[in-house]
Amino acid sequence: MSNNKQTNILILDDEPIVGKRLKPSLEKKGYLVETFTESLEALKRIREHNFDIVITDLKMEGIDGMQFLSEVKERSPRTEVIVITGFATMETAKESFQKGVFDFLAKPFKLGEITEVIRKAESKQQNI
Repeated sequence: MSNNKQTNILILDDEPIVGKRLKPSLEKKGYLVETFTESLEALKRIREHNFDIVITDLKMEGIDGMQFLSEVKERSPRTEVIVITGFATMETAKESFQKGVFDFLAKPFKLGEITEVIRKAESKQQNI
């Protein structure tokens, strides 16, 4: 990365395997990663700390991903949100883009796909 600030990423998915898979490979690439399986805990965390990138599922216990991403964008408009979901419909995709989501990935996705989207989100932020 050109600037020496590490990009910090929050991952919220109620399937622990998602965070377990993503965290080590993203950390290897030099990102700071925090993973959450509970939406309310993740919500508490974004109220204390602004993340560069937030990766969230849409269908979860507690609050849903739409509510979560609305709150993320409200608190920190420059945070880029990437939605991952196993329940991708055109409707949910459209709604999330209206709420300012950067990109939308259907599960199962490949590691390469999500790292590519993260890179694009980073370069968008560096151009702001």
